[in-house]
Amino acid sequence: MGAAAGSTAIGYLFGCFLTAVIVAKIFAGKDVSEIGTGNPGMANIMARVGKKAGFLVLAGDILKTVLAILLAWAIFGRMPGAQPVLWAGFGAILGHNYPFWRGFKGGKGVTVTCTWVILLMPVWGTLCAVIGGILTLATGYLPLGGVIIPLLCVPFGFLFYGPLHGCLLLIAALIMVSRHWHGLIRMAQGIEKREFGRGRK
Repeated sequence: MGAAAGSTAIGYLFGCFLTAVIVAKIFAGKDVSEIGTGNPGMANIMARVGKKAGFLVLAGDILKTVLAILLAWAIFGRMPGAQPVLWAGFGAILGHNYPFWRGFKGGKGVTVTCTWVILLMPVWGTLCAVIGGILTLATGYLPLGGVIIPLLCVPFGFLFYGPLHGCLLLIAALIMVSRHWHGLIRMAQGIEKREFGRGRK
C-alpha cells in the first residue's frame, strides 16, 4: 500500500505541471485561461497559438508522465507488490485533471491518459489509442477519441491484467467522460466544432 500511495503521489505532483501554462506564456505572453477555450491542453494551444506550441505541449505532457513513472519505479519498483506504472500513471492523470495550484481545474488529460495506457498495456493500449486516433481523424471530434481510448482499454485491463487494473482504467475512463461531457452533448446536438482530420471545418 505504501508503494502504491507513494507512486500515486509522485504521479500527481508531476501531473500538476501543466505544460500548456508555460508554453502559453512563452509563445503568446498570456495565461492559458485567456486563450481560446481556456483549457490547458494541446488542442487548445495548437488551434489558437500554433502547431509548434501545440507539439511542445504534447511532448511535455508525454514526458511528465514518463518521468513520473520512471521516478516511481526507481524508488518503489523493488518493493513487494509495487506497481509503479499503474499507480504513478494514474496519479499523473489525477494531477493533470485536478491540479491543486489551479483550484483543481486542469486539462482534460487526453495525452497523459494515452501515454499511461500505452505504457501500462503496450499492445492493447497502443491498439486502443490507434483506434481512438483514427476515429478522431475520421470525424474531427476530439472528445470522441478522448473518451473512446480509455473506454476501450477497460475490458482488456480486466481480462488480461486483473480487477485492479480494470477498475483504475474504468475510473480513468469515467474521468475522461466527465471532462468531455459538454463536448459529447454538443456532438449529439450537432454543434460541436470539428478540430482535426477530414471532418474539420
